[in-house]
Amino acid sequence: MTAPGALVLVSGPPGAGKSTVAALLASDGPPAVHLPADDFWGFVVAGAISPYRTAAHRQNETVMGVVASAAVGYAGGGYRVFVDAVVGPWFLEPFVTAARAAGVELRWVVLRPDEETVVARAAARGPGALTAPAPVRAMYDQFRDLGRYEGHALDTGDESATTTAARVREHLAGPGSLLVAAARR
Repeated sequence: MTAPGALVLVSGPPGAGKSTVAALLASDGPPAVHLPADDFWGFVVAGAISPYRTAAHRQNETVMGVVASAAVGYAGGGYRVFVDAVVGPWFLEPFVTAARAAGVELRWVVLRPDEETVVARAAARGPGALTAPAPVRAMYDQFRDLGRYEGHALDTGDESATTTAARVREHLAGPGSLLVAAARR
């Protein structure tokens, strides 16, 4: 699926199954890291802005840069890193730049179940999670058409997490998920 030292972005809107699938992928065997990007927003204590608000753009850029640096740090240490994050084309740049600079492979997959599945899953999540339908739908809309990146998206609506993880493994084994090739050493 991915070699040690590779970085995989498991993305999609809230409620797409990113955390569950990334954890399953990371558990395939050592050495591997599951890096939930949501945790990094929790580190911003004073002056934090809800990440889905327009005013949070600068904060979100900073947090994603930090996530990319941490992910590449683990990958540089020989770990397969599975980042679960809301990363659309608008946030690929920090990961691409960091992966190229470190010479590590970067792959990206977008989990995109149907909108109603995403809204229902998000609503069922616990405290601290984004559960409000309006922002979840707005974020879903951002993943509806990925343009030239459409080949990175998988329709995962009626699947179990284990089935989705199996499909993601297949996707990651092919060229359609590659964003940055590992540097030859």
